[in-house]
Amino acid sequence: MTALEQNTKGKKKKLSFLDRYLTLWIFLAMALGIGIGYFMPQSSGWINSFSNGSVNLPLAIGLILMMYPPLTKVNFALIPKVLSQIKLLSWSFFITWIVGPFLMFSLAILFLRDYPAYMNGLIIIGLAPCIAMVIVWNELAEGNRELVAGLVGINSLLQVFFFSAYAYFYIEIMLPLFGIHGQSIDISMAEIAKTVGIYLGIPFVAAVISRYALISLKGLSWFQTKFLPVVSPITLISLLFTIVIMFSLKGSMIVSIPFDVLRIALPLVIYFAIMFVLMFFVAKKAGANYSDNAALSFTASGNNFELAIAVSIGVFGINSGEAFAGVIGPLVEVPALIALVQLAFYFRKKYYSKASLN
Repeated sequence: MTALEQNTKGKKKKLSFLDRYLTLWIFLAMALGIGIGYFMPQSSGWINSFSNGSVNLPLAIGLILMMYPPLTKVNFALIPKVLSQIKLLSWSFFITWIVGPFLMFSLAILFLRDYPAYMNGLIIIGLAPCIAMVIVWNELAEGNRELVAGLVGINSLLQVFFFSAYAYFYIEIMLPLFGIHGQSIDISMAEIAKTVGIYLGIPFVAAVISRYALISLKGLSWFQTKFLPVVSPITLISLLFTIVIMFSLKGSMIVSIPFDVLRIALPLVIYFAIMFVLMFFVAKKAGANYSDNAALSFTASGNNFELAIAVSIGVFGINSGEAFAGVIGPLVEVPALIALVQLAFYFRKKYYSKASLN
């Protein structure tokens, strides 16, 4: 069990040194990445040399390692049970797939109408819910692992089948209705499936195999008391590594055009806050306990930036404004979602009695 979760007696374990100062480490990692990108601009070219198409190997490794430990803790046998909560799931999919994309579309037009490339990039970000880092945010907020794993699986399939149609609808149909020239979007299901398969499929398969194999060979007690404490720190270490890589790729750009970063960041922060708070109170009204609510709220508020970046690079080019907006997305998401983890704990203390906690 990690230091961030409760033990079987309902008492929290003492936070580790890494956990206790997580926010500080994240901001230091951001600063380090910006410093590397700014003072060693050749580093971005070196990192990009490890790219294959739209997939960057260092980023892929960081994201896969980051997701593996939380997925090993998922009791996959419980997923059908948690997905039987039809009322909660209906609200989740409505807010995530109907409200979310339209909200991001509206914010993009409101804040970035005069910056069409950034506007397009923001719209693309809003078209798909997060299937990677949401698992980490849910883990940090002590949400329901089985529920978030089930939601991630379903959302992954929905992305494969509907992302292209969503992109066409919002970019080529909706934008002209608001007097803005739309652009042709050509995204194949195969490209989306490739991105989903890399960032979700690899850690998911590895987690399932290792969980069932090790429990079968060593037993559940050994798995929980010996294996999980060893692999759990990999999540936070990989998160910090991924942040350094992401920020170093655009470090010089972030420093040279900081106001453009702020232009993109403002609507994103508003989006994260609205989506999280809206989902939280809708789910609470629908009868969700805290751990379910955390899983639902972080699933609704996060976005699949890996897919958005891959699509923006593939359609508009690596040096496009759309790709830049895509990269700024996770740079804003990291501190914003860390803040929402703290907000989740505040809401738990304020709105959930001790008896209702799971």
